[in-house]
Amino acid sequence: PKDKAVQIARQLCAGLAAAHDRGILHRDLKPANVMLDGRGHVRITDFGLAALAEEIQGLEVRSGTPAYMAPEQLAGKEVSVQSDLYSLGLVLYEMFTGKPAFDASSAEELQRLHGQSTPSAPSSIIEGFDPAVERVLLRCLESDPAQRPASALGVAAALPGGDPLAAALAAGETPSPEMVAAAGGRGGLRPGVALACLVGVLAVILLQFPLASRFPMFNGLLGWAPTPQPPAVLAREAIELLQTLGYEEPPVDSASGFSTYGPYLRWIEENDSSVDRWERLSAGGPPAMYFWYRQSPRPLVPNIGNSVVTSPANPPPVYSGEAELHLSTEGRLDYLRIIPPQVSETGEPPSAFDWSLLFEAAGLSMEEFAPAEPTWNPEDFADTRAAWEGTWPGMPDLPVRVQGAAYRGRPVWFGIIEPFDLPLRMEQTEPQRGQEFLTIFIPLVILALMIGAVLLARRNLRLGHGDRKGAFKVALFVLTLQALKWVLDADHVADLNEELGLFFRSFPGSVFLAGMVWLVYIALEPFLRRRWPDAMVSWSRLLAGRFRDPLIGRDILVGGCAFGGTVLLSEIGLLAGFWLGAPPPSPQGNLNALLGGRRLISLLADGLLVPILFAGGLLLMLLILRVILRKHWLAVGAVVILFSLPALTLTDPKLLLVGLSTNLLFWSAVYFVLSRFGLLSICACFFFLIMLGNVPDWSLSTWYAGNTITILLIMAAVLGYGFFTSLAGRSLFAESMVPQE
Repeated sequence: PKDKAVQIARQLCAGLAAAHDRGILHRDLKPANVMLDGRGHVRITDFGLAALAEEIQGLEVRSGTPAYMAPEQLAGKEVSVQSDLYSLGLVLYEMFTGKPAFDASSAEELQRLHGQSTPSAPSSIIEGFDPAVERVLLRCLESDPAQRPASALGVAAALPGGDPLAAALAAGETPSPEMVAAAGGRGGLRPGVALACLVGVLAVILLQFPLASRFPMFNGLLGWAPTPQPPAVLAREAIELLQTLGYEEPPVDSASGFSTYGPYLRWIEENDSSVDRWERLSAGGPPAMYFWYRQSPRPLVPNIGNSVVTSPANPPPVYSGEAELHLSTEGRLDYLRIIPPQVSETGEPPSAFDWSLLFEAAGLSMEEFAPAEPTWNPEDFADTRAAWEGTWPGMPDLPVRVQGAAYRGRPVWFGIIEPFDLPLRMEQTEPQRGQEFLTIFIPLVILALMIGAVLLARRNLRLGHGDRKGAFKVALFVLTLQALKWVLDADHVADLNEELGLFFRSFPGSVFLAGMVWLVYIALEPFLRRRWPDAMVSWSRLLAGRFRDPLIGRDILVGGCAFGGTVLLSEIGLLAGFWLGAPPPSPQGNLNALLGGRRLISLLADGLLVPILFAGGLLLMLLILRVILRKHWLAVGAVVILFSLPALTLTDPKLLLVGLSTNLLFWSAVYFVLSRFGLLSICACFFFLIMLGNVPDWSLSTWYAGNTITILLIMAAVLGYGFFTSLAGRSLFAESMVPQE
């Protein structure tokens, strides 16, 4: 029967391909050496004449059964994979038609028929013979080896219903990237399903507005802290304060930004376990976040590590006249440092400085503070020091020490010191709970991943399995994103030498990152193609430039649904902790989204870059654990548990339980989406999560509401692209809802 013949033929191809993959030629394939086991599965037997292709020379070429030899083998010229395929063609011809392809009475006639004639077309023997089967049989029986199929898998793919991917997997081979990209059909989603996915994800995003208005913890840090003034306004206030203090010379360069005040947040977390503990951030006490401003008589060129972004510590302030100020989000002074002249000035000493100016700038009343002995020393030389003690206005339980230092009648240092401020130049901060574990765990994981990547990449390159073209494209994409981030993030200066220094400070790190991505891709991608080829179909099509492929759109929408589910899961966990009476965790927030258009584009680049890096690390860890533990389910369980361990840093028992449960569910869901839909879906999910994390807050009445809207529009645009691409050109209101194959 035709169906049974096709089934046997496909299994014959798989077995022969497995031998060829090891460099072995059978050389004696014939019906007598093909058997069916008790379950009806094909077994190729009698490898007595089999040998490695390069070892077959001289008289050995003609070893075999003449009736099933290829012409070049009968002539004693050569034996190759195509010789075995000729024998395969003879076996298949006889199986499908019930007759041998050639009927010869002598060895000479057999050699003539094999080399100079073509067997009768099977359709001339059996009426209604399948043309697809006839084509592949006659191709196998071409007298010229170059005209035969390239491999046994090619024969299997040409058979009716042939799936080259399935044939490769059946043969134990690693399918090529092109074969993976061609698999899986056209894909896409039914219009109704695609619309439901789009509406569902958008609904989850819009749900954040009412949730944030009801529960400030969903707004992150900006949900509790006072709304900051625009950076330009705060920078203007800093400049005006410096001018009031007598520092009127215009700077050559300046920089500014927002930062969180970590010591204060940790102090609240350790000393207040109430549900509303973070409400004190809006009570006018120490700032939970602050605006820093630096100006210098020379260009501010970052020179620590490979960072190209100016910060309060990079470059270190060393030049006379450099100034650094920290202001609260409302514009209150919290810290001041000005480097005095390197050479002492001569002349009459000026009068003492009136410290009430800085108290007023800090929003404090000098009358409410008592003079005290100065105990803190400024970073730079000063000829006068002063100190006062008191409490924060409206917070009698929070003692405050105010210290100042001046040089020749002008202030060079001013700071508000709370109980949680430590003399970091003298002692090191105590690590938080779980921090020591993470400090050891994360570097060990990264080291293990790098070693594993090197070994796996070496093996794949040696076996010829590595997708060099795909790895190059991904590495080039990463390098391009890094270059874009350098253009947007670097604090460029109008000095060619300094600008070249910035470039070469960033370039090695970018090249190293791109190289590591290339290495991990070479190590990982062949494993995915062999173990989870379905998970690589849309990714392979994306790398091939098929941007309008419906399967790509489908997986972006699926990634959006996974994102929506994980967001809801996280919020349910937060609400569960709130209803159980557990204190909310420390509020977080990406303050870079407050710094304008350049930073927003840079955040978009991060949204494209980080998912690739994170998904690669996740899959590489899964592969390494699979090799170590031998069992796939054990490796999956280990990955889920390892990535859930950061929840152990939570100190409250209720939060610990909720956080650990949420993490386990989240990473289990990540693995499900990866195994069911593939790599592109996971990358899309992480992209949306990163972009959502960049939203400053969910209020549309602030000056930075435009940044929030821009991020949401970017997310909506990507979702819209996935939605319309997944439709595969079908109308949203099409009568037929049957998905295309």
